[in-house]
Amino acid sequence: MIIIESKKKKPENILKIYPDAVLCDVTSKAKDSLIKLSPFYPHGGIPVPFSDGYTATCVEAIWQGLKVFENSDIDINMFRNDTMKNIKRTVCKYGTPLGHRKGVNGTELLDYLEARKQIYIPAYRWVLENKVYGIIEKLRLASKTKTIVLLDYDTNSDVENLKKPLSHASLIKAYVEGAYPYEDAKGIETLHEQKIKDDSPQQLSIEW
Repeated sequence: MIIIESKKKKPENILKIYPDAVLCDVTSKAKDSLIKLSPFYPHGGIPVPFSDGYTATCVEAIWQGLKVFENSDIDINMFRNDTMKNIKRTVCKYGTPLGHRKGVNGTELLDYLEARKQIYIPAYRWVLENKVYGIIEKLRLASKTKTIVLLDYDTNSDVENLKKPLSHASLIKAYVEGAYPYEDAKGIETLHEQKIKDDSPQQLSIEW
């Protein structure tokens, strides 16, 4: 089982609810290799949706780079940011957001919901399948016998809810479980056929 909880909560309070849970920080502040699940992590070589020939360092760089404001168009320089810092483009600096450009050379502006569906979610899926799939397999296996709590700053798992940022941890959970918006996730067809090598769940260790 996989649960999403706020990283802002004290671990001891989470463990009161889920006593035997494994807490997994998947934010940019993670201290282990799970940091690679952060949308800010600079994997490099991530294809920019609808933009042949363009790649970016991280998912957040794509999301921010394709954003259009009243006082600023897209910023392809953002695609090269590999510092995990200064990636946000703010309303205070650039004015009201108008939407996300559908590709570097596109003429169509996507609204927030469509940009989430056509840019952010596909870009993050590419990372899950091409950069961190080994971690996904371990999560999938471990979640069959353990309660895995993914810690994220945002906990909104409703793609349609535009009042709150979408939790990337919820996308990890969706991919592992083969749920919307990743119903056809890689490896999900064999999920129920996987065998756990150690028959004792208590001895199943998780090393990222």
